[in-house]
Amino acid sequence: MPAVAALMPGAEASLALRRTLPAGSSWTVIGCRSAPQLATTLTTRLVDAVVFAPTRTPLAEIALLRSAFPEVPWIAFAPFRPDDGALLLACQSSEVALVLVDGVDNAVAGDLVVRHSAAAHRRGALADALRVLRLTEPLQREVWHYLLDRVDQTVRTGEIAKTLGCSREHLSRQFGAGGAPNLKRVIDLTRIACAASLLRNPGYDVAAVARILRFATASHLSATARRIAGVSTRGLAPLGPRGVLGNFARGKTRSRD
Repeated sequence: MPAVAALMPGAEASLALRRTLPAGSSWTVIGCRSAPQLATTLTTRLVDAVVFAPTRTPLAEIALLRSAFPEVPWIAFAPFRPDDGALLLACQSSEVALVLVDGVDNAVAGDLVVRHSAAAHRRGALADALRVLRLTEPLQREVWHYLLDRVDQTVRTGEIAKTLGCSREHLSRQFGAGGAPNLKRVIDLTRIACAASLLRNPGYDVAAVARILRFATASHLSATARRIAGVSTRGLAPLGPRGVLGNFARGKTRSRD
């Protein structure tokens, strides 16, 4: 499930973030009390954004973490004052993705974080998928968006069918209609596209990505990458999600099961 790691000492800002996440979404907020705890969260969970208070946790203190996970958007959220100009410039030079002012942006904080998240970036990179994969029917599109929200889960076709209120057989048949890919292949596609994004962060190795995305082993992730994108795990990062989609569309869309 998409998650935000929050390193914010003040309860009010953290509460504002939780309250303003998009209604009905599966987003969660993981509270972290220290930079070491944030490091543990980043290496054990799928984190699509980090929200922190640079007025309480200096940029220098988390510099190594930011360099290890550059593809994860880092968002500053604090009660900035008029004399914090130097700090705001430091945020800009540190490539902080977004600055939110506690007490001003609280009503829209969650929505803005989601818009700037790695999950949003992945969706943008895969924006052509509905057209390329011929997912034209409402059920096909609903399943696609369902899968994008669960790339770190072990999703079964029976589970999707139960959520949609239909049988497993009906779901598989309807999803593959009109030349669309095999559903099981598309489940793997969303996970491998996410793996390609994660592996662009030097803080993740193949074993960590396999663990975060619920692959049985690193070898299982590697085998799935070859089956879906035609490359080893070493080749995923250069491809990125868009490249994985392109390789998949060029002949990896069907399976016999």
